[in-house]
Amino acid sequence: MLEHIKERIFRVSIEAEKEGLIRHKSGNFSMKDEKTGYICITPTGQSRNDLDIDSILVVDIEGNIIENKKSLQPTSEMEMHLVAYKNRKDILAVCHTHAIHATAFAVQGKKIPPLVFESSVYGRVVPVAKYYTPGTIELAKSIIEPLRESDACLLEKHGVVTVGKDIEDAYLKMGYVEDMARIYLYSLVIGGKEPTPIEESEFIKVFGK
Repeated sequence: MLEHIKERIFRVSIEAEKEGLIRHKSGNFSMKDEKTGYICITPTGQSRNDLDIDSILVVDIEGNIIENKKSLQPTSEMEMHLVAYKNRKDILAVCHTHAIHATAFAVQGKKIPPLVFESSVYGRVVPVAKYYTPGTIELAKSIIEPLRESDACLLEKHGVVTVGKDIEDAYLKMGYVEDMARIYLYSLVIGGKEPTPIEESEFIKVFGK
C-alpha cells in the first residue's frame, strides 16, 4: 500500500543520514497521501542499514495502524507528526532530525533569524518550541504555534522539525535550516555580536510578499 510514497521516504531517510542530519536510529520522516489521508511513517529503533520500504508503516490521522508489514512500532514521535498534519492542512510531509548546528541553537532555546534571503524557503525565522519530554503529547502540541509562524521550528534541547508540500520539500527546508544555523554560528564567531537580520520590507521587495 502506498509503495510510491514509502519509496520516497526511504530515499530521504538514507540521504539525511548520509548528509549528517541524523545518526544511526535517530530522526523520523512521514508523508501523507492526499487521496486516502493515510500517512506513511518511519519506524522507531530501526537502523538505516536495516530499513527498506516494507519497514515503513501506514497509519491514519489518529495513529491507528493500517499497514505494518514487519511488525515494527511507528516512531515514538508519531504524535508530533499527527499534530502537524491536523494543524497545518496545507502540508503533506514532516521531517524531524537532530541536525548538529540547528540543534545547538535549539539547546540554547535561541531562534534562528533571517540573515540571508534563502531563509525565505521556510518562512524567514526558525522559532523555538518549548521543551517537553520527547515522545509526549506535550511535545507534540508544542509545535503548533511555531509552525504557524514558519515551516520550520527548533525543539528546545532536542532537534528540528520541518514541514512541506511533499517529503522532498520538507527535506529541502531541513537542509536550509541547517545551512542558516551554520551561517548564524559563524557570523556570531566572526563578528563577536548578534548579526542584523534582514528586514521584512526587504523580503517584500524581492519576493513581493
